[in-house]
Amino acid sequence: MQNLVVLTFQDAEEAGQVREALRQAQRAHTISLDDSAIVVKDEDGTIHIQNEIDRGVKVGAVGGSLLGLLIGLLFGGPIGSMLVGAVGGILGGNLANLGIDEQFIEQVANALEPGNSALFVVVREADPEAAVEALKPFQGNVYYTLLPDEAEAELRRVLEGNSAGAAEEAAGQDG
Repeated sequence: MQNLVVLTFQDAEEAGQVREALRQAQRAHTISLDDSAIVVKDEDGTIHIQNEIDRGVKVGAVGGSLLGLLIGLLFGGPIGSMLVGAVGGILGGNLANLGIDEQFIEQVANALEPGNSALFVVVREADPEAAVEALKPFQGNVYYTLLPDEAEAELRRVLEGNSAGAAEEAAGQDG
């Protein structure tokens, strides 16, 4: 799984806010994501996982539907063939293994403190400046990444630098 990034946050809602910022960057065509998942651990310790359908499943479903439609037009029964093709495409998309391993998601979820959240993203490609800009407003920690060392260091600087800046600001207000 290339370019997997796992970020953790000390807030139950921040992972969702970061994913939305990345979606906006994706709509602007500066970041391309293959998959994402959010894990939230409630104050009572209940874990909620919001996993998106990965790109491989989407591509497989569309390709399978089109192939099924073509077969249906040639041999009759287009709707049934399209449904069979879509199911086959979804299975093929899952086999492409572009998604995030659910056991790994569970491991990270179990490691979260109550009231925290995590964001898993599989990045296909990204404009580094756009990624930094999308993440600037947020405070978090880099839990795990398969990014190149330089990109990982920049990601840590942006997210964890925000955390340090917020802590310094809070300490200044207390004194």
